[in-house]
Order: sequence, then structure tokens, then C-alpha cells
Amino acid sequence: MSIFTKADQPEEKPREKTEIRKNYPVWLVAATWVISGLMIALTGFSLYQYFSGKSLFSFLNFSSLRPSGEAQTVSSLPNFSPDKTYAAVERSANPDTVLPTGTRSGVVEYKVSSGDSLFGIAEKYEVDPETILWANYDILRDDPHLISVGDELKIPPTDGILYEWQTYDTLDQVAAKYHVSVDDILLYPDNDLDITNPVIEPGTTIMIPGGYRETQTTWVVAVTTNTNAGVTAQIAGPGSCTPSGGYVGSYSFVWPAPYYGQVSGNDYWSGHQAIDAMCYEGDSIFASDSGVVIYAGAISGGYGNLVAIDHQDGYITIYAHLSGFAVSCGQSVTQGQVIGYCGSTGNSTGPHLHFEVRQNGGMINPWHVLQ
Repeated sequence: MSIFTKADQPEEKPREKTEIRKNYPVWLVAATWVISGLMIALTGFSLYQYFSGKSLFSFLNFSSLRPSGEAQTVSSLPNFSPDKTYAAVERSANPDTVLPTGTRSGVVEYKVSSGDSLFGIAEKYEVDPETILWANYDILRDDPHLISVGDELKIPPTDGILYEWQTYDTLDQVAAKYHVSVDDILLYPDNDLDITNPVIEPGTTIMIPGGYRETQTTWVVAVTTNTNAGVTAQIAGPGSCTPSGGYVGSYSFVWPAPYYGQVSGNDYWSGHQAIDAMCYEGDSIFASDSGVVIYAGAISGGYGNLVAIDHQDGYITIYAHLSGFAVSCGQSVTQGQVIGYCGSTGNSTGPHLHFEVRQNGGMINPWHVLQ
């Protein structure tokens, strides 16, 4: 029992409450609320996308904000549908190097078959016809018309000169002869030369890329003149004559074969100053312009059966490889008249018409005057 009475006990003081308060900046409180709101919004959109299958960006259209010329996004394409499932494309790694098509190394041996021409073979192997002509001098003697069925031609890998090295050759001399630099020869991969010590054994065949030389022969029928009145052009051979008078040309020329504009074989180029117009055996051949026939018959030199017309205006046209004739020497003909028939006589690997145009004694490109 306490010895003190209630009145005598010391008065107990009430316990004071301690309040802890921190003062945060206003901007930090505002930022906290903004971030919290964004997180709640994103959570809501994510839940909507999960349950509806629709993308958040289907609600947005940024096309108005995109600068002109900038690449479009997939969602802005006209046929894009956000409801459609698109398969992804996986690109696998390919460690192999793919060489461009058309590249070729080494010399190809080509056997001439019926219907071939030097021009057509050159197109097939993507080189100039002169390149094949120069590489096969032992067979063609710089004459593209000497090509024959069964010939085996060397086809260089690129345009230029295929050259067999001679005993006393030097790089400087050979480069100068064929109009290239020494580096052109040294750096050509197929030559396989040591550029620090280039030793080329006699008899080695090398490629001179970009090299060229003059062609030594040209396949043409010689046309001479005399002092007779009227028609004066003459061609030596059994089908020749020297007529007087007759029709005069119009200075315009029509296509001399049935298939307008179609070439079969050689087109016009430096070694073939004519057009090989397409035709089939027996097709009619037409006078390209009016004039007088100064030759109708067989002739040497590869032309086979030939008709030549003097148009008496400075022009002469020649039609070769014919299978037969529809005119005779000395006859006047009109433009478009049948003068003979398509064939493959002379140096030819298949039926076609060899067509030449000459002006004042010189060979010109027929394409320049044909209508």
C-alpha cells in the first residue's frame, strides 16, 4: 500500500507529441505527380493493347509532323492495316562473294556454225568485232567475210589485242605499238605478271586490254570510171558492162530486203562497211533507189552473185550473196523493183543480203541514207 495519498502524489506531466515535417520544393512535388500520371497512363494503354490487339500508335498520326521527302513509316503506308499480322523477313549472312555477270577470264575457243557472223559472235561474248578479227589473223587475215563454218576462233576475254610475245619484245615497245600504257599490260589480272620483275617468255600469249591497230585489208569491190557519156562506173568481172543513159536516182533509199530494219549477221562497223540485211533463201531483193545496173553476175572476192546499181547522182549500191538475178547488166530499174533473190553465195555462213552504199567512190554507212 502506498504511503502517499492521491493528493500527495506528484502530478504527471502530459507527453508531448513530436511532429516531423520536411519542406520539399514545389517543382519536385509537381514532377512526382506528373511522372506518376504518365506511368498510370502507359500502364492503361499497355493493358488495352494486350487485350484488344491494337497498337498504341494507331491512335497517333505523325504524318503532319514529318518533313517533306522523309521516308514513310510502315503505319503510314496506304495499304497498311494495324489489325493485320505481318511476317518478319530474316536476312541470313552470306559469306560468299558473288561475281558480276558477264565477267570472263581466259580465251574461249569458238567453233563457227551455220548462220554465224563475226559481228554476231562478238555480241554474244560482249567484245568488239575488231577484237576477234585481230585475235584470229591466221584464219581471217583481217577480213570478216572469210569466216567459214567449222573455223575455230579465239575469243579474247576483253576488248584489245591478244598478243604472242616475241623474242626481242619489250613492254615499252609493245605498249607503244598498240596505244596503251605499260601498266595496262602489267596490271591486267589474266596476264599474271610479277609487276616488280615482269619476265615474259617468248611464245607467251598475253592480253593488251584497250589496245588496237589498223585493219590491214578491206573487203570491197573495186569500182572504176571511164570517159564514156552517161553511166561511167565499172566493176571488173564477167557480169560487168558500161551502159549509157538510163534512170537517175532520187537521193533517197528504201530498205532493200523484205524485213524492214532487220539485220542478220554483220551490222556496219570498221571492218564491215555494209549492212547484212535479214532475208531467207529465195526472198525478193529490191533496188534501193532508181538507176542503171552496172553489174549482174558472179564475182570473186567473197561477194558471190552480185548486182550493182549506179544511181547517176554520185551514189552506187551493191547487193551481194544473191541466189539468182531478176535484172541484167545495162537495164534501168526503178526504186523498189525486184533485182534478185536472197541467197548465201560467196563467203557466207547463211542466207542474208550484203548491202553497200557508196558516195563519190567512198564507202558510207547505209543507215545514214536509208528511209
